[in-house]
Amino acid sequence: MKKIYWLFIIMGILAIGVIFLTIRKNNSITTSQNSQQQSTTSSPQISTGPIPDIPLNLPSGYVIHIFASGLGNPRVLTFSPGGVLLVSDPINNTVTALLDPNHTGVAQSTKVVIDQGNHLHGLAFYNNQLFVANVDNLTRYNWDENTLTATFDKVLFSLPENNDHNNRTLTFDSKGIMYISVGSTCNVCIENNPLDATVSTSDANGSLPQVFATGLRNAAFTTINPISGELWATGMGRDYLGDNLPPDEINIIKKGGNYGWPYCYGDKIVDRTFYTASGDPCTNTIAPIYEIKAHSAPLGLVFINSPQFPTEWQNDLLVAYHGSWNRTVPDGYKVVHMKVQGNTISSVDDFLSGFLQNGVGLGRPVDLIFDSLGNLYISDDKTGNVYIVQKS
Repeated sequence: MKKIYWLFIIMGILAIGVIFLTIRKNNSITTSQNSQQQSTTSSPQISTGPIPDIPLNLPSGYVIHIFASGLGNPRVLTFSPGGVLLVSDPINNTVTALLDPNHTGVAQSTKVVIDQGNHLHGLAFYNNQLFVANVDNLTRYNWDENTLTATFDKVLFSLPENNDHNNRTLTFDSKGIMYISVGSTCNVCIENNPLDATVSTSDANGSLPQVFATGLRNAAFTTINPISGELWATGMGRDYLGDNLPPDEINIIKKGGNYGWPYCYGDKIVDRTFYTASGDPCTNTIAPIYEIKAHSAPLGLVFINSPQFPTEWQNDLLVAYHGSWNRTVPDGYKVVHMKVQGNTISSVDDFLSGFLQNGVGLGRPVDLIFDSLGNLYISDDKTGNVYIVQKS
């Protein structure tokens, strides 16, 4: 009887040992898998995409490759909830998914997910739905991440159509407020429609769209400041005042704010070629927080949040200058780094340049976006490329 008793004891000890070793082995495997996953996440693979045939300049330690090409007129960039990069093309009225499932730094394939619209431009995701800004309306699509399919849901509301500043953009804040930028119908004029030359707001259902801020000739692109939660925007000044007037702008868009157009430009300067009455119509307008060289045509802007960029650059701005068209000596055609200190910009330096060669713009950067690994993507509507910039 004692022998049987001790036999059971020994068998129990052996069983516990086997269980312990199995758990330890499984934990080791899981730890190894997690380490591999973290290693992949923290060390993005340098793109094997082609190097642009434009002599581009970047700060030391950064490289640029073509992530995707042959995209027509790529403009607005956004990521789907699952991390797939989408780009709009208002000329061809398409939204295209650029697929890089293994994070190789170059799109392995593309898929057109929307192929209809009326000058389709602005893109944004909210609550797993895709919002698209056409020149004449704001439309919502249901999004299927597994099949990368956008199914039409509804038109949320109409926008005033025009042929001048017709690239509508939209941005959501953390509370679900949607900001829609609508440019002016002209270079300088009095608008008839209250939505023209404004930023308006709505919720994700399109309920009660209303004007948020006025006097914005063309608040081309907008983004949310991650520190303050405020809406920041690039702005284009009017044309035909010469090579150096008026300045383009970076603005912080305030509710109820009047940013001066068409009567004012820059730091509350009266446009005497248009405003001929007595008095000063600029007293109660809001000046830009930063004036950009005239006709630089600032478009996309993004706050830096990337482990591939210096610590002291985090929450600074990168801004794409699309480039001038009516300037004696062309300017712009680059991406700049703006040092942000609170609600001010203290300095600006070139980050990506070289698109402008001998007075000819070989490329025109449009929009900027970071992925979860800190890679920077830039659309170029002249070459039809989307670039990827990485720390080498």
